[in-house]
Parts: sequence; C-alpha cells; structure tokens
Amino acid sequence: MRNRFLPLVVLLFVFLVCGPAVYAQGGVRSGPDPSTIRDPDLEKDSLHNLEVARHYFKLKKAYVAAIKRCEEIIAGNPNFARIDEVLFIAGESSLRLAESKGKQKQSKLTPDQLRDGARDYLTQLAVDHPNSPFNKDAEEDLRSLGGPKPPVSKQ
Repeated sequence: MRNRFLPLVVLLFVFLVCGPAVYAQGGVRSGPDPSTIRDPDLEKDSLHNLEVARHYFKLKKAYVAAIKRCEEIIAGNPNFARIDEVLFIAGESSLRLAESKGKQKQSKLTPDQLRDGARDYLTQLAVDHPNSPFNKDAEEDLRSLGGPKPPVSKQ
C-alpha cells in the first residue's frame, strides 16, 4: 500500500518545493535592459570617432577638432562602451583651450566658458564612471577647477 502513494507524495513534494522557485524568477521574459544594448554599427562608428579624437588630442594638439568629435559621440551614442575616455578627452581639450594651448584657437567661447565646459565633462566622468582609469587625472583637474559641479536640483 505504501508503494502506491509514493508517486503521489513525490509529485506533491515537487510542486510544493519547486513551484515557488519558478515564480521567484520574476520578469525573466522581459530580456536585457534596453539601456545596455549596444548597436554594433553605432559602436563601430563611435570607436572610429574616438580614435580620431584621440589623434587630434594627442598628436595634433587640435583641441577644437577633438571636442567636436567627442560631442558627436556623446550626442549620438551616450551609452558608448568607452564614453569615459570620450568625456576625459573633451574635458582636457576644453581645459587646454582655456589656457590658450594647442594649434587651434577657440574664438566663440571665453576662457571661463571653456573651463566651465571642462568642469561639466570631468564631473560627468567622475560621477558616472568612478572606476574609470581616467578618473584620477579628472579628479586632479577638477580640484584645480573648484571641484565637481554640484548636481542641479529638480524643483
């Protein structure tokens, strides 16, 4: 008689123990977070622009051109895998233009506006990417600029 109820007991045990575990999985069917999905073509284009910006920044000392490439990446692909380096190059380029360095002259913005722009880029790098290898240099420059910009309050 005992053997007759054994399959029923096992089945009941499986439902009682394993059933709640299945429901605990939550929204697995929803897939990955859309903000983390990267378009391969957009990543490739952004990487090319980063390489060009890096070339302008390091070799040509063409800081205006470097900023333009960085701004193109920031506007078109804010989730770019290397956005931390983009923010660093943009911030450093703005800072160097404010100090009248480089081979290009920025006629539209004052040195104060350029320093303010550098502070924006470097603050975003420090706040959004605390583990970035560029963070140490960014924080050093931010100290010379008066520290990171305080967050804008939403009222």
